[in-house]
Amino acid sequence: MPIIVNLDVMMARRKMKMKDLADEIGISQTNLSLLKNSHVRGIRFNTLEKLCEVLECQPGDLLEYKEDES
Repeated sequence: MPIIVNLDVMMARRKMKMKDLADEIGISQTNLSLLKNSHVRGIRFNTLEKLCEVLECQPGDLLEYKEDES
């Protein structure tokens, strides 16, 4: 998939644990884990907004586009 989710990078920079982030943005740890590991097909804008607010970042800090090398 050409969209890379860098949620783990931002969480490490902010020294935030998955449980704490999930609680702050109001989603389950399971759903946050699926997002972190790029196992989702999409993300709601309100979830992205909450992630950016809590992690004090921009959407581009969390999502990256890389062309397929095939």
